[in-house]
Amino acid sequence: MNHPTIGAAIAALLLLSAPAGAAQSSLQIELGSGGDFERRIVSYDCATEAPLVVTYLNAAPNFLALVPVAGEVEELVFAAVISGSGVRYAAGQWIWWSKGTDASLYDATLGEDAEPVLTCTEINNTP
Repeated sequence: MNHPTIGAAIAALLLLSAPAGAAQSSLQIELGSGGDFERRIVSYDCATEAPLVVTYLNAAPNFLALVPVAGEVEELVFAAVISGSGVRYAAGQWIWWSKGTDASLYDATLGEDAEPVLTCTEINNTP
């Protein structure tokens, strides 16, 4: 079965951290999709110095979010996982959970009942 390649239409470029003085390398991930591809860039107000900008890549059956997390060298690639409501994404110890115009970042190492480390609201620039 021939699925459209989301190469030119979609490619998530990730920079891998390299030791100081070493050349940086990159990794390109190509996702196949039998349907449409959507790329959304959303800015969130998280009561931080600057807005948090998250890129969502939706290419069924893959749903990804690229989220910059404070303390991490590069932005992380989160993959959608099962959720009771909203969309829950996971990357290592981190959970990014969006529901409507709100989103929260959780540190899974703090336990299931831990408060979010970041609570955000989508910035709507529509007048």
